[in-house]
Amino acid sequence: MNRYKITLNGKTYEVEVEEMSKTSPAIRPPEKPSAPPPSPTPAPAPKTAATPPSTAQVGEGRTAIKAPMPGTILDIKVSKGDKINLGQVLMILEAMKMENEIPAPVSGIVTEIAVKNGDTVRSSDLLVIIE
Repeated sequence: MNRYKITLNGKTYEVEVEEMSKTSPAIRPPEKPSAPPPSPTPAPAPKTAATPPSTAQVGEGRTAIKAPMPGTILDIKVSKGDKINLGQVLMILEAMKMENEIPAPVSGIVTEIAVKNGDTVRSSDLLVIIE
């Protein structure tokens, strides 16, 4: 066996290296049986939840839909000029690895969309205006 000093990230280690012959097995069997490795559990899929947005009246018959929390806009489900119904999903906002559906708090017509896919929003940022 050969002894060497190795420095890794500023810390010095003393190691022993054994030279293997061509007939030596590359992997030695464990000395005692070990428990089988735990079966991998799949990562949970992002959940989708309906998250009520904050709203504000911005004039006679106009409602501003604001982000209920900070996150990233994943998908916008409506377009300017669309007629929408109460509870209809306007967009998907990802926050803390969870997909949140932003439902319409009122029925009406989408007159403005203030965000686009991929935008990062803060809590209370304007998302949509409905008339």
